[in-house]
Amino acid sequence: MELETFLHHLHFNTEKVSPPDWQVDWEDAPLPYKLYRGLPEIPLNADVPLKLEKREAHLKPGLVELGHFLWYVYGLTQYSQFAFNEGKAQSLRRFVPSGGALYPNEIYVYVNFEEAPEGIYHYDVAHHRLILVREGNYDFYLSRSLENGDHIPDCFCTIFVSTVFWKNFYKYNNFSYRLQGLDAGVIIGQSLKVANRMGFSARVCYQFLDRAINHLLGLSDHDESVYAVIPLSMNQSINVVDNDHRKEEIVSASELCKEVPLLKHDTYNRSKRILDYPMLKKVNEASMFETTESFVKIKNNKRTKHSLGTEMILLPFTESFSYDLASVCRERYSPDIDFIIGKVSQTQLSTLLKETFSFSYQSDLDESNGNIETRISLYGSFYNVEGVPDGVYSYDNSVHALRKINQGDHREFLQNGLTIPNVNLYQVPLCLHVVGERDHLREELRYRGYRIQQMEAGILVQRLLLVSCALGMGGHPLLGFDANRCDELYRIDSKGKTCLIQIPVGPYRPRAWLKGSLHS
Repeated sequence: MELETFLHHLHFNTEKVSPPDWQVDWEDAPLPYKLYRGLPEIPLNADVPLKLEKREAHLKPGLVELGHFLWYVYGLTQYSQFAFNEGKAQSLRRFVPSGGALYPNEIYVYVNFEEAPEGIYHYDVAHHRLILVREGNYDFYLSRSLENGDHIPDCFCTIFVSTVFWKNFYKYNNFSYRLQGLDAGVIIGQSLKVANRMGFSARVCYQFLDRAINHLLGLSDHDESVYAVIPLSMNQSINVVDNDHRKEEIVSASELCKEVPLLKHDTYNRSKRILDYPMLKKVNEASMFETTESFVKIKNNKRTKHSLGTEMILLPFTESFSYDLASVCRERYSPDIDFIIGKVSQTQLSTLLKETFSFSYQSDLDESNGNIETRISLYGSFYNVEGVPDGVYSYDNSVHALRKINQGDHREFLQNGLTIPNVNLYQVPLCLHVVGERDHLREELRYRGYRIQQMEAGILVQRLLLVSCALGMGGHPLLGFDANRCDELYRIDSKGKTCLIQIPVGPYRPRAWLKGSLHS
């Protein structure tokens, strides 16, 4: 299958990306976390605070703070058990959502402080510890691997978010590729929130020399690949200098790989029979940057123009909304059959939309300070919202208003569009869609643009889920919906846009289950 066709089917004809006779071998499922054997270990402090406090700027972070950061971003936080199809289902949960709770991503850290040997570590979530995979100073190596990476020596650590392809391919087959980008995105979104709350500055790097980074971390490109790099600093912002000499110097991944030896480490994932996934390998290979000549800046002039809905509903401006991030992380829940219909106030809706979009983040995509609304936007179908007639709207962040597209109750239309009807949308007052360009940045970034778009959608989803929880509601990210139907509903199919993910949001009843916090 050609890659263009594959990515099109992945979004609009999902039944065509996987074999019709696909059977999941549940008995041979991989672990939801990666385990290394026989490497040096550094335990992290398990006494994680119940409230995240901002660190004073003059105090350099150490292992304790890094451990808190990693636990709040991706640590094992809860064990739960609930009744399911006349049986019981158990799961280990984290503060970020994941398709099927499979958590296909892994986190690696390059540390630069005195309490631990300098080098590359894997975050072992099963034991809340760091595993040393490569010792040494790699500032110069990393600075040449990233787009404008000269800031690396000023950072106390650098986070790498990778994807292990088999961890959710075993269940979702080729559809896992769409999930992997979104899952990486919610980790990035959580990293940005936790870093901000702890007083760290973060910069998200989507453009880097893939083979060089994977080689440094000891990863096989066919098994696992880095999707994003996030340097952390105590400076108010991570200064990136646009050096002319860097532009003139062309660095290749193959050259960098020769500078450090190949790593061969023993790992364990439990599966005894790992099937091949040629399409995932093919699209990952096509997405890689081989030289720094591929690094680009995206021009924002053609993105997210509000050409629909001239009739507007101005939303009330509310005072700055604040919440206890640690508490919300613990309470966040993704309802499915547990939604209950309830009235949503205009203030709640206003706060939800404003706070979801009221942020910017530093990245290597454009010259702006990471204004995400230049590439993705938010649409929604609303029912039983105070002061808002039932209907479908687009949210215009520039004027904090809803632009009406069509009035009416569209819950039946949306319910019939679910390919996996695990949510009763008749019980949901807000059904939101993250919307992006159909060309998924292909002109600028080729096939890499698809996964970047999914990651930016994931960032927005995580913010939406956290704010929803802080407002006393639940949100449930869904990919099992008919994107073509939703695009027609919002009249965006002819505008070169499409719905990337669907998030029902609303009140819910508590589920009957046993759950325990994995917190000392």
